[in-house]
Amino acid sequence: MRQQTNEAAREESLRREWEAEEAVAHIHGWDFSHIEGRYSSEDDLPWDYRAIVLSLLRPDTRLLDYDTGGGEFLLSLGHERRLTAATEGYPPNVALCRETLLPLGVDFRPCADPSHIPFEDASFDLMINRHGSFDPQEIHRLLRPGGVFVTQQVGARNDRDLVELVFPGAGTPDSPLYMDVQCRAFEQAGFRILQADEAFRPIVFYDVGAFVWFARIIEWEFPGFSVEKCFPRLLALQKEIDAGGRIEGTAHRYLIVARKE
Repeated sequence: MRQQTNEAAREESLRREWEAEEAVAHIHGWDFSHIEGRYSSEDDLPWDYRAIVLSLLRPDTRLLDYDTGGGEFLLSLGHERRLTAATEGYPPNVALCRETLLPLGVDFRPCADPSHIPFEDASFDLMINRHGSFDPQEIHRLLRPGGVFVTQQVGARNDRDLVELVFPGAGTPDSPLYMDVQCRAFEQAGFRILQADEAFRPIVFYDVGAFVWFARIIEWEFPGFSVEKCFPRLLALQKEIDAGGRIEGTAHRYLIVARKE
């Protein structure tokens, strides 16, 4: 009886702890510092997105970062502000970009539709996009002849094993987010592929609370997730951590560098 009482008390304590993580699951830009040290995501990709972008920047390059997040990566490039533009569609990040990018002279414009980006035809020499939506036809419209698009993407199989932990049988949804599928789409839109690569890397959580925060932040991958709905599954994950110290999933990434012919 005492053991059952203690177990029930622990479960209730865990529930309160996880609900607290759920309540603070908000993000500005792409800042995961809330769970720093409580999870790890291997970033030893076989390409260096930043180095690729920098190799293509010239002093007179007209640059657009579509789906810039909070503009952190864009600003880290140190490119001439008057030649730099950005878009973002997620409302909290739109507000952040207005506060941080506009005063610096970056041409920031809110945009949530990758097929209708509010700039004139042939406005840019280089367009970049990391983990955001894109439309090859619209990119073709916006780039000057010879212009280049660089994207690092989250693939269709990203975190699917983590999703299965709380939603068994969810499977992998139909999605075009595979390197080979997107390469064909760019070629059909009038691009030549300069570089393409794909990688799968581990993502690890060391406590269930960090997983709860992550699942609420990445809501498009965990639709309908809540502590209440998934509590029995979360308790099973806690047992995994008690036994082995970690929960592990798989991150899916791919890279495409394409030039407008």
